[in-house]
Parts: sequence; structure tokens; C-alpha cells
Amino acid sequence: MKLDLQNIPRVRGISKEAFQRDYFVPQKPVIFEDLTQNWPAYQKWNFEYFREKAGDIKVPLYDSQPAKGRENSHGPAMKIKFSEYIDILEKGPSDLRMFFFNLLQNCPELVNDFQYPDLGVKFFKKLPVLFVGGAGSKVVMHYDMDLANNFHFNFTGKKKVLLYPPDQTGFLYKVPYSIVSMEIIDMDDPDLQTYPALSRARGFEARLGHGEGLFIPSKWWHFIKYETPSLSITLRSLPRSPKKIAEVLNNLLFMRNYDNLMRKLQGQKWIDHKNKMAIRKTHRHAGIDK
Repeated sequence: MKLDLQNIPRVRGISKEAFQRDYFVPQKPVIFEDLTQNWPAYQKWNFEYFREKAGDIKVPLYDSQPAKGRENSHGPAMKIKFSEYIDILEKGPSDLRMFFFNLLQNCPELVNDFQYPDLGVKFFKKLPVLFVGGAGSKVVMHYDMDLANNFHFNFTGKKKVLLYPPDQTGFLYKVPYSIVSMEIIDMDDPDLQTYPALSRARGFEARLGHGEGLFIPSKWWHFIKYETPSLSITLRSLPRSPKKIAEVLNNLLFMRNYDNLMRKLQGQKWIDHKNKMAIRKTHRHAGIDK
């Protein structure tokens, strides 16, 4: 058994009309090969540039350890200067990652290095976020709680991305009261004997190089592996339909708070219970007797 993955289409010179018609409205992923080539970031964004411009800023770093016991969520493993983090990345593989780092708040000068592409999309311009990872680091399969449409632009390295549309959720071992798959599953090398439903999910695979961008539609699942040290910026477009806005509010106001409350009350027992539910529900959906 192996994962059922298709390549994501690649485009160059796409018009906003074609993007809206072929990808945004039908909510299909696409890789932009040339959207960033006129950005200053295309020439400038490497680790030495960030060492110069943001090296003294203290940044929170996250590792691959899941939240345990009564922790609300997995907090930072450490907080160090950006320059010290770059030193770590340049020494070799590391699972330390910078996650959802607000560029506008922390490095406003760098906002001049990129542009919001003219794709007929209303961007949420208060939240351009930076993601940085060491070689071999991975991001667990998840979708975004705010259901944003994401435009993810990669620089200074290579990364692998797996995507699954919302209608494949039933095969992905979604953990109840969360927006993640089971954290024990490594989607880069999944154990399909233990988690056989994954082989029935129909997904997509992309590899992003310097300057390439990926459109991740709202509520699409994504797993990311940093194949080399790299940094990326994500520009976000928030949902506007009443149905999705209602779902976002439910995620933020009910689901997250209920999950945190149960973690405090039951600790690891709650986490173990959710994982068992994830396996049971997924196998029932897939018709697997196991």
C-alpha cells in the first residue's frame, strides 16, 4: 500500500480571471512558478539577509513534541535571537521551527520586500506570517482553524507539501475537537498497516523551490516537510461566506475552549481518548474492520 497522490498543476503568467475561474472559485490548489520574481524578496531573502535585518529579534521556536497531559497546546521549546536560530539551521538537520511569526509586527521593514498579488482576492493585510524550518522538520497534517485561503511563498530552500481536500477528511484520522490528524502519524512515511485508511485518501503532492508559491484553499489539509532549511511567507484571505464564518466562530469559541477545558480536567486521559475515537471513526468511515 502507498499514498494516493497526484501532482499539483503549475502555472506561469496566470491572469486573475484565469486564477479565479480555474482555482479560487472551484477551490483547487495550484503552484505559481513566477509570481515572486519581481519582488525584492526574490533576490534578497536568504538567511544572511534575515541575520542582518532581524538577527537581534527574539523568536519563539517549536519542536516536534506534541502537547501532553494538561497542556492547552504545545508551547515554544525555546526563545532565542533569530541570528542564533540561523546558526542552528546552518549546522545541520533540526526539528526547530518558527511558526506563524507576524512580519508586520516584528519586522515591518521587511513588508516592503513582497507584494500582495493581483489575483482578484481580498487579502487580510494585517497578518503576513513567516514560517522557518530546519532540514527534516515536519508540520503535522492539519487545516487552519480560521479556514483562510493561504498563499504560501517559499524562499531559500526546498519543501514538500501534501494536500488533501475537505471531502477526504474521513480517511485522515482527524482527532475530535481539533483541526489536526493524529500527531503520531508521520505523513512522510506513514505506517499503512496500522493506519490503512490513509491509502484510500486521494491527495496531492507538491515540491516548492525558491520563489515558488502554493495556493492552499480554505479547509484543505496540509502536511509540510522542510527538505532543506527554508523560510516562507504566507499571505491569507479570510472566508467571507456566512457558513464558513459560523464554522470559524465555532472553532474559536467552542471547540478550542472545550478541548482546553477537558485537557485541564483529564490530562493525558483525554488525549488518549480522542486518539482512540479518531481511529474508531476513521475505520468505520472507511469500512475497515480492525
